[in-house]
Amino acid sequence: MKPFALLLTCALITISAFSQMPADSLTVHKDSRIDLLIQKQVEINEYTTRNARRTAKGFRIQVINTTDRNAAIEAKTTVYRLYPELKAYLMYQSPYFRLRVGNFESRDEAETYQRQLAREFKQNVYIVNDTIEVNPDKSGEL
Repeated sequence: MKPFALLLTCALITISAFSQMPADSLTVHKDSRIDLLIQKQVEINEYTTRNARRTAKGFRIQVINTTDRNAAIEAKTTVYRLYPELKAYLMYQSPYFRLRVGNFESRDEAETYQRQLAREFKQNVYIVNDTIEVNPDKSGEL
Protein backbone atom coordinates (compact mmCIF):
# COMPACT_ATOMS: atom_id res chain seq x y z
CA MET A 1 0.00 0.00 0.00
CA LYS A 2 2.91 2.33 0.67
CA PRO A 3 4.17 2.27 -2.99
CA PHE A 4 0.68 3.24 -4.17
CA ALA A 5 0.52 6.15 -1.74
CA LEU A 6 3.98 7.29 -2.82
CA LEU A 7 2.98 7.14 -6.48
CA LEU A 8 -0.22 9.04 -5.80
CA THR A 9 1.64 11.73 -3.90
CA CYS A 10 4.17 12.19 -6.73
CA ALA A 11 1.35 12.43 -9.27
CA LEU A 12 -0.45 15.10 -7.22
CA ILE A 13 2.73 17.14 -6.78
CA THR A 14 3.41 16.99 -10.54
CA ILE A 15 -0.14 18.02 -11.41
CA SER A 16 -0.07 20.93 -8.98
CA ALA A 17 3.29 22.11 -10.35
CA PHE A 18 2.02 22.14 -13.93
CA SER A 19 -1.26 23.77 -12.98
CA GLN A 20 0.58 26.79 -11.57
CA MET A 21 2.30 27.51 -14.94
CA PRO A 22 0.27 29.52 -17.48
CA ALA A 23 -0.86 27.27 -20.35
CA ASP A 24 0.21 29.68 -23.14
CA SER A 25 3.67 30.37 -21.75
CA LEU A 26 6.60 28.51 -23.23
CA THR A 27 10.23 29.46 -23.02
CA VAL A 28 12.66 28.08 -25.61
CA HIS A 29 16.39 28.33 -25.11
CA LYS A 30 18.07 28.14 -28.51
CA ASP A 31 21.68 27.17 -28.88
CA SER A 32 23.58 29.87 -30.81
CA ARG A 33 25.22 27.18 -32.94
CA ILE A 34 21.87 26.54 -34.65
CA ASP A 35 22.21 29.84 -36.50
CA LEU A 36 25.66 28.77 -37.70
CA LEU A 37 24.28 25.45 -38.92
CA ILE A 38 21.47 27.21 -40.80
CA GLN A 39 23.96 29.56 -42.48
CA LYS A 40 26.17 26.60 -43.44
CA GLN A 41 23.16 24.81 -44.98
CA VAL A 42 22.31 27.93 -47.02
CA GLU A 43 25.87 27.97 -48.38
CA ILE A 44 25.72 24.26 -49.24
CA ASN A 45 22.38 24.73 -51.05
CA GLU A 46 23.81 27.67 -53.00
CA TYR A 47 26.85 25.68 -54.09
CA THR A 48 24.97 22.50 -55.07
CA THR A 49 22.27 24.27 -57.10
CA ARG A 50 24.60 26.65 -58.93
CA ASN A 51 25.06 24.31 -61.93
CA ALA A 52 21.32 23.89 -62.38
CA ARG A 53 20.94 27.65 -62.71
CA ARG A 54 23.51 27.83 -65.49
CA THR A 55 21.06 26.44 -68.03
CA ALA A 56 17.87 27.90 -69.41
CA LYS A 57 15.44 27.42 -72.24
CA GLY A 58 16.60 29.03 -75.42
CA PHE A 59 17.55 28.39 -79.04
CA ARG A 60 20.32 26.77 -81.03
CA ILE A 61 20.89 26.47 -84.75
CA GLN A 62 21.02 22.98 -86.18
CA VAL A 63 23.60 23.07 -88.96
CA ILE A 64 23.78 19.44 -90.04
CA ASN A 65 21.91 16.19 -89.48
CA THR A 66 23.77 13.31 -91.12
CA THR A 67 24.77 9.68 -90.74
CA ASP A 68 28.32 10.55 -91.89
CA ARG A 69 30.49 11.25 -88.83
CA ASN A 70 33.28 12.81 -90.89
CA ALA A 71 30.86 15.27 -92.51
CA ALA A 72 29.62 16.31 -89.07
CA ILE A 73 33.16 16.84 -87.77
CA GLU A 74 34.05 18.81 -90.90
CA ALA A 75 30.99 21.03 -90.40
CA LYS A 76 31.99 21.62 -86.77
CA THR A 77 35.50 22.63 -87.87
CA THR A 78 34.02 25.03 -90.43
CA VAL A 79 31.74 26.63 -87.82
CA TYR A 80 34.66 27.15 -85.42
CA ARG A 81 36.77 28.61 -88.22
CA LEU A 82 34.08 31.06 -89.41
CA TYR A 83 32.38 31.83 -86.09
CA PRO A 84 34.80 31.31 -83.19
CA GLU A 85 32.38 33.08 -80.82
CA LEU A 86 29.77 30.31 -81.26
CA LYS A 87 30.00 27.12 -79.25
CA ALA A 88 29.31 23.96 -81.26
CA TYR A 89 27.60 20.84 -79.90
CA LEU A 90 28.04 17.57 -81.81
CA MET A 91 25.48 14.99 -80.68
CA TYR A 92 24.99 11.40 -81.73
CA GLN A 93 21.52 9.93 -81.68
CA SER A 94 21.66 6.67 -83.57
CA PRO A 95 22.09 6.69 -86.53
CA TYR A 96 22.39 10.49 -86.87
CA PHE A 97 25.07 13.02 -86.00
CA ARG A 98 23.62 16.43 -85.27
CA LEU A 99 25.60 19.63 -85.07
CA ARG A 100 23.96 22.46 -83.18
CA VAL A 101 25.62 25.79 -82.52
CA GLY A 102 25.11 28.74 -80.23
CA ASN A 103 23.40 29.58 -76.98
CA PHE A 104 20.75 32.10 -77.98
CA GLU A 105 18.30 33.46 -75.44
CA SER A 106 16.10 35.08 -78.11
CA ARG A 107 14.94 33.82 -81.47
CA ASP A 108 15.89 37.11 -83.15
CA GLU A 109 19.50 36.68 -82.12
CA ALA A 110 19.48 33.13 -83.54
CA GLU A 111 17.90 34.27 -86.82
CA THR A 112 20.82 36.63 -87.48
CA TYR A 113 23.31 33.76 -87.32
CA GLN A 114 20.94 31.40 -89.15
CA ARG A 115 21.02 33.60 -92.25
CA GLN A 116 24.82 33.71 -92.17
CA LEU A 117 25.16 29.95 -91.64
CA ALA A 118 22.63 29.16 -94.38
CA ARG A 119 24.96 30.81 -96.91
CA GLU A 120 27.83 28.52 -95.87
CA PHE A 121 25.89 25.27 -95.45
CA LYS A 122 23.58 24.45 -98.34
CA GLN A 123 21.52 21.93 -96.35
CA ASN A 124 18.64 22.88 -94.11
CA VAL A 125 19.92 25.17 -91.38
CA TYR A 126 17.18 25.85 -88.89
CA ILE A 127 16.54 27.10 -85.37
CA VAL A 128 15.59 24.59 -82.69
CA ASN A 129 14.36 24.98 -79.12
CA ASP A 130 16.99 23.64 -76.74
CA THR A 131 18.40 23.95 -73.26
CA ILE A 132 21.21 26.45 -73.50
CA GLU A 133 24.16 27.36 -71.33
CA VAL A 134 23.73 30.72 -69.66
CA ASN A 135 26.65 33.03 -68.95
CA PRO A 136 27.58 32.46 -65.26
CA ASP A 137 27.54 36.25 -64.71
CA LYS A 138 23.87 36.28 -65.69
CA SER A 139 22.92 33.19 -63.64
CA GLY A 140 22.13 35.34 -60.62
CA GLU A 141 19.40 37.10 -62.58
CA LEU A 142 17.42 33.94 -63.29
